[in-house]
Amino acid sequence: MYRQFFGLKQTPFGKECTALWDDGQYENFTQQFNWLLKSPGVGLLTAEPGLGKTAILRQITRALNPHQYAVYYIAETDFTRFDIYCQMAILLGLTPAHRCSQVWRDIKECIANSATQKNILPIFIIDEAHNLPIEFLRDLPSFINFVFDSKDYMTIWLVGHPELERTINRAQFRALASRIQIRFELQPITDRDKFKQFIAHGFAQAGCTHSLLSDSAIELIRMSSNGNPRSIHVIVVTALHLAADRNINHLPDEIIKEAIESLKHR
Repeated sequence: MYRQFFGLKQTPFGKECTALWDDGQYENFTQQFNWLLKSPGVGLLTAEPGLGKTAILRQITRALNPHQYAVYYIAETDFTRFDIYCQMAILLGLTPAHRCSQVWRDIKECIANSATQKNILPIFIIDEAHNLPIEFLRDLPSFINFVFDSKDYMTIWLVGHPELERTINRAQFRALASRIQIRFELQPITDRDKFKQFIAHGFAQAGCTHSLLSDSAIELIRMSSNGNPRSIHVIVVTALHLAADRNINHLPDEIIKEAIESLKHR
């Protein structure tokens, strides 16, 4: 209802947005992502929930040449090591064996074949990686070891909350930590000017042709959201609903305050 009322073609700051706003982080991460295509290995992407880890990877991988790269995405990580390997096998088009050791060998053979016979680099993006079982993290260095550790046949991105990096830095995961070639942590949008640019971009992407927010309303959103895009999305959509229900064609400070207050009680 609110989209029709405000003449929006999509939800502001929602998942439909295909042109991500960049304060420099997107360009920086894209460069490092591309490095890991040229020199395959393990990358670590961390951020607090809602800062856009999955969105940035979705955007980057969408542009990859399918004749050169095969992207496999896993988000169901709160399972056993065997379950994770079975997921990987299914994504590769394999029928998982009943023994973990056989699934392991089948996956590695398929990956090696993809890289050497088809010249396609497999890229595994493991989201919610902070939930991965310890056994899987401990396995990973040997899992990516091919031909006496002389070949790099795949790239793996471990994506999760900041505690993922703290876990990997523990002594028991030294072998894995030493193999991580890129570590990147996304930051919230806290700078006032950049925040205003982000808000303007989000509304423009949604099809809004004029400003709905005063500078003070934008500041209210910035302070309440702590620069977290997901929180911004929720506040703005709640405010749009409230305004549309009352036939108000903009988002006054009072509506923003009400939206923020109502979210505190959910």
